[in-house]
Amino acid sequence: MAGLKTQVMLVDDHAMLRHGMAMLINAESDMEVFAEAEDGGEAMARLESEHHPDIVLVDLSLKTLSGLELIKSMHILLPALPVLVVSMHDETVYAERALRSGARGYVMKQEPGEVLIVAIREVLKGNYYLSETMHTQLMDRLVSGNSGAELLINSLTPSEFEVLHLIGSGHSSRQIAQLLSRSIKTIEVHRANIRAKLQLKDGADLIRYATHWITAEH
Repeated sequence: MAGLKTQVMLVDDHAMLRHGMAMLINAESDMEVFAEAEDGGEAMARLESEHHPDIVLVDLSLKTLSGLELIKSMHILLPALPVLVVSMHDETVYAERALRSGARGYVMKQEPGEVLIVAIREVLKGNYYLSETMHTQLMDRLVSGNSGAELLINSLTPSEFEVLHLIGSGHSSRQIAQLLSRSIKTIEVHRANIRAKLQLKDGADLIRYATHWITAEH
């Protein structure tokens, strides 16, 4: 019966990708996509006004709100709601941050469809889902403990973290503004806040730090 199916909500700003995920999920006899949203504002409005889903699949790159900020907002509104990140962003860079924001799993978009279905089922059971590589990396960090540099990184907001990653990937402020659909002024404010929190002297220091950090993460 349809009423007994797991209700899935998709949050992704690419309609074609939402359609592909919906086809994959709806092909399962016990799951169905009952709601979709293309940005954070629409997602929150649906969660506040409609029947709640059993699980939400969230991309990290959204038009009006960072996916990490959205996950935090959803976790505050509905603490028990399972959230699974489905993103093109590198798991080794973003997964730990996503889990801290309230997500219970992370799947990269280039993974086969069956991996997504397995991840959904694991998260619905109350488990966390990460790739073997990421799971090992997190366990290694847990054993070794956080360094001072990691503690500074953890002081960044989700938006600042996103900007730092893009700086380390070689993007200019203009390019970052375009990628995140934000103004250049907003990106420059983020850069200034990042420099202050990471105790960096100037813009050149920031670029060196970001480049070194992202290389170390990989």
